[in-house]
Amino acid sequence: MLDLIIKWVLYAFVIVFVAWVMPGISVEGFMGAMFVAVILGLINILIKPVLQLITLPINVLTLGLFGLILNAFLLILAGHIAPGFSVDGFWQAFFGAILISVFSAGIYKIGEN
Repeated sequence: MLDLIIKWVLYAFVIVFVAWVMPGISVEGFMGAMFVAVILGLINILIKPVLQLITLPINVLTLGLFGLILNAFLLILAGHIAPGFSVDGFWQAFFGAILISVFSAGIYKIGEN
């Protein structure tokens, strides 16, 4: 349980960092980032697998690169759902999703040990 809370806080720090680095992505405070982390987690658990299955043919044709576009659209969706979190455009979401994915892989590796 403590491991889950630590990962949640680390994801919130990642969201705050991405909002700080990327112009066009903004979050209102750390508690807002914690809420966005929950929203992104729910989106990744509930919606992303269905969309990955639907877009599987185009993902195979692009050798997996369409997954980056899918992540960008899911980040935009989180911006529409979560109050206090906004993403201004596709390219901001695209590069923001790449940064979040890179840091998420690092957080996953930390929790693995």
